[in-house]
Amino acid sequence: MTRPPSGGPANAISNSVCRAYSPSSAADTPAIRWGFPPLQRAQIVALACLEPIARGLHLTHWTSEALARQAVLDALIPAISPRTIRRILADVDLQPHRTRYWRTARLDAQFKARAARVLWCYAHAARLAQHGIWVVCADEMPNRQVLERHPLRRAIPGAIEQQEFEYVRHGTVCILTFLIVHTGQMQACTLAANDADHYLPALVRFQQEHARLRGVYLVQDGGASHIAAQTADYFAACQGWWRPRLTPAHASWLNQGELLNHAFAYRYLQRGSWSSREEYLAHVEASWPEYNRLYAHPFEWTWTNHRMRQWFAEHAG
Repeated sequence: MTRPPSGGPANAISNSVCRAYSPSSAADTPAIRWGFPPLQRAQIVALACLEPIARGLHLTHWTSEALARQAVLDALIPAISPRTIRRILADVDLQPHRTRYWRTARLDAQFKARAARVLWCYAHAARLAQHGIWVVCADEMPNRQVLERHPLRRAIPGAIEQQEFEYVRHGTVCILTFLIVHTGQMQACTLAANDADHYLPALVRFQQEHARLRGVYLVQDGGASHIAAQTADYFAACQGWWRPRLTPAHASWLNQGELLNHAFAYRYLQRGSWSSREEYLAHVEASWPEYNRLYAHPFEWTWTNHRMRQWFAEHAG
């Protein structure tokens, strides 16, 4: 038994009989087996790709129950269950119940130039490391809330973990992470504020800890602390040791540091409870070396300069 691509429950692909929906009553209709012809499946997929307003509904998105009801009303099929709808959509990896934010990049000459410089660094990170030059991605996780929840009931057989809805808030923390691209290893520190006055000391400490290197290509987004005048002055005074590479505007997804932050936060920050800000800071300091030991690896990155230029030519203008 395999899990469907859409992430539905594993039992959704069993051969069990499922109860069908019909206009009269979903509970009173006879059960039907999985085995609809390709045309009906294609029609249901096409329906799921429409916005509900196309059928006169004010729903913001389709659910399997709404699709089952509408498929019958549209005379696509005499009766069908929501479970069968989910199985049909899972076969084509269609997930109308899910959404993801995205931000449109400004596709101009600056985008192409900045993206090319960043992607060149990723493509040559391993070779550069052999010559004592690292490619490092810096990225902040600002305003992480320090929350204390009691009680916290850990998972036991037959019950998932439960967290108390109410919490005590002990302020916020800004975490700065460095990703060494060719190894996937990380370093992390906490900043009292997300500004240049606190960003620069972190860069100084990183350089001191890795003074044996010939230099670092530093990939970072266009955050205020990264493009501040004092930051630019610091880079200029480093005689080429720091080689900053900014991601294009509205394209911070080109920074692999975002992948690291997601992976680290998911394992170490997402479900914890801390009784004080100091406890949270100590947790972060203890966690990133453990991440390196247990999980660190180079991130798979397939967006090359060649692919970027093809994509840019297709979408720009």
